[in-house]
Amino acid sequence: MNKLWKILQYGYLAVAIIFFIEGFLALNSDKEKSFIMFGFGIFITLVFFFKRHFRKKVEKRNSQAQ
Repeated sequence: MNKLWKILQYGYLAVAIIFFIEGFLALNSDKEKSFIMFGFGIFITLVFFFKRHFRKKVEKRNSQAQ
């Protein structure tokens, strides 16, 4: 199960990259849409780092318990 979480964790980065690309593409035509896309991209990137930090913390705690 832990390997699955490691793989899914990088899915967040893939989605964030898609939002950043969409934001850049919409920058010339619709500024409001591009800012929303950038906001989602930043939020998802922060979620990635939070989940990675939490997963490593849990792994460390589990290895010390054994």
